Amino acid sequence: MTPEALSQFLHKLVEHRLLLSTMIWGPPGVGKSSIVAQAAQAHNLEIVDLRLSQLAPTDLRGLPVADNGISRWYPPEFLPHEGRGILFLDELNLAPPAMQGMAQQLILDRRVGGYVVPDGWFIWAAGNRKEDRAAVFDMPAPLANRFIHLTVEPHFESFKAYALKNDIHEHVLAFLSFRPALLHKLDPQQPAWPSPRSWMIANTLYQVGLDIATVVGLGVASEFASFTQLYQQIPDVMAILRGDGETIDFPKEPSTRYALTIALTMRATNIQESYCAFQWIATKAGTEWVQLFATDLFRQAQARNELGRLATLVQRDKRLQHMFADYMSMLG
Repeated sequence: MTPEALSQFLHKLVEHRLLLSTMIWGPPGVGKSSIVAQAAQAHNLEIVDLRLSQLAPTDLRGLPVADNGISRWYPPEFLPHEGRGILFLDELNLAPPAMQGMAQQLILDRRVGGYVVPDGWFIWAAGNRKEDRAAVFDMPAPLANRFIHLTVEPHFESFKAYALKNDIHEHVLAFLSFRPALLHKLDPQQPAWPSPRSWMIANTLYQVGLDIATVVGLGVASEFASFTQLYQQIPDVMAILRGDGETIDFPKEPSTRYALTIALTMRATNIQESYCAFQWIATKAGTEWVQLFATDLFRQAQARNELGRLATLVQRDKRLQHMFADYMSMLG
């Protein structure tokens, strides 16, 4: 499933109070941990993130303490004891079999030693797959059978929706729009390779003028540097946003088209400028590019709570009305 679909699934589990143990599978860097954290934040839940590979069985079960001739297990302080939240067992299958066996009792019985998971807590876990070249252990069949299993894959449209809300540089987003295959490209021979996580780190570096090859690899960084040179060739974006783009033609080179389309989306500071860009691209570009821009425009307007104002503007143009109606139907 896509990261967006995973997020929706987890939200439903919380909304319906389904305390079902859930295992999230996926390649490194795809955003599994971030999606869990976002779900917790959205529902005002606490989150306890445990890396079982860094614990010993006694760390989870607790220490035995003599009490009137009886050995009692004192649970660790990092396990939740009250409230509502998510107990997140990240990198579960990196833990050795003995540790996974201890986790099995926690997942199956919601208790281990003398500790009991509070009623308001979800138990979710995540891990990489063998094909991701991760140093993982096989998950025992009895443990695997206790979970709902969700597999998340890299998905550019989900990444774009997230990136537009999180201050990504337009050069980074335009490049990935042009080369979506480079959103996630695992290279086991290199320490640095592109993933959604590493692109967000690269974005931070690029914003302050640092080399992004340190997180996405030399080859990808070289392609990105070549792409950014196109910004010397794109048309006058501000003229289009002002509504003065009648004499400006849509570029012929695909890479320049991606750069311009993303620039129009991200540089518009208000709904009127977005509408001017929408009119221009609907007049100058082919259907594929109009739909690409419209999807981003509607997504931005929805995030800014401006869909109503945009709907009022598009009533002036029948071409735009149909696209807006299709988008609202998709939301419905």
